Amino acid sequence: MERSLRNRLTFGPLMLLGLFALLWLDALVEHWTHPWMRQRFGINYGIGGVGLMAILLLILPAATAELAALFTAEHVRPYRFIAFVGSGALAFHAFLTQWPWFQQIAASCLAFIIVFVMLLAALRRAWEKQSQQAIVRMAGTVLATLYLGGLAWFLMAIRVKHTDPSGRAHPRFDGSTMAILMILLVVKSTDIGAYFGGRALGRHKLIAWLSPSKTWEGLGCGVVTAALVGAAFCGVVHQPVWNAALFGGCIGALGQVGDLLESLMKRDAEVKDSGRIIPGFGGVLDVIDSPLFAAPFAYLWLSLAFRS
Repeated sequence: MERSLRNRLTFGPLMLLGLFALLWLDALVEHWTHPWMRQRFGINYGIGGVGLMAILLLILPAATAELAALFTAEHVRPYRFIAFVGSGALAFHAFLTQWPWFQQIAASCLAFIIVFVMLLAALRRAWEKQSQQAIVRMAGTVLATLYLGGLAWFLMAIRVKHTDPSGRAHPRFDGSTMAILMILLVVKSTDIGAYFGGRALGRHKLIAWLSPSKTWEGLGCGVVTAALVGAAFCGVVHQPVWNAALFGGCIGALGQVGDLLESLMKRDAEVKDSGRIIPGFGGVLDVIDSPLFAAPFAYLWLSLAFRS
C-alpha cells in the first residue's frame, strides 16, 4: 500500500504536468486563431480543443487495448484498431461541432460513424472468411467505441460548447480549458478525498462485493472535497458559489459511479487493474474511467443551465 502511494505521488504530478502543458497549448491555439475565425466565419472565438484532442489521441490506443483485454476475458474480442478509429472519429466529430457549417450535418455524421464502425467490423470478419463469432466481434467493437469514444465526445463537446444568451438572464457560456480542468480536478479530487477519508474514517463498506476498499465515509469525504473544488471554480461555470458546489458534488459522485462501473468489468474479467502502464495507478482506464463517465452529466448540466 505504501509503495502504491509513493508511486501515485510520483507519477500523479508528472501526469498533471503533461496535462497542463497540453491544455496550455489548447488555450494558446484558441487565442492565436480567434482573429482568423472571426474574419472567416464571423464567430467570436478561436479554434478550441486542439490540446484536448491531442490528449485523447494519446490515451485512446492504450485505453482501447485495455478495454479489449477486459472484454476478451468473457470471449468478446473487439477489433482494436477499428474501435480506436471509431472512438477517435467520435471525439473529432465533437471537435468539429464548433464550426457553424458542420452543425448542419452533425447529427447525420454522428449516426454514420456508429453504423460505419459496425459495418467495418462485419467486413473485417468477412475478409478473414470467418463466420464464427461475427456478431460478437461486431457487438464488442461497437461497445468499445461507444464506451470510450461516446463518453469522450461529451468531454470534447464541453470544451467547444458556446451559447448565445440573447434575451436571457444567464451569461454566455464558452467552453474553455479551465472548464475541462475544473471537471478533471473535481472528479480526481473526489478520488483523493475518498481515499484519505476512507483510510481515516472508513467503517462501513460501500459495495463490499464489488469494491471492498470503498466506504460510505470515504464517499462522503470525496463528495465534500469535490463540492469545495467546484465552489472554487464558480467563475468558470458562471454560477453562484452554492450552485457550483452542487455541480461539483454531483459530478464527483457520478465519477465514483464510473469507477465502480469499471470495477464491475474488472471483477468480471478477474483482474485487479485494467493494465500496468502507469505505476501506482494501473492502466489508462483506471485513470480516465471517472472523468469520462462524469462528462455526459456535466454536459447535460451545462446545457440546461445555458440554453440557447
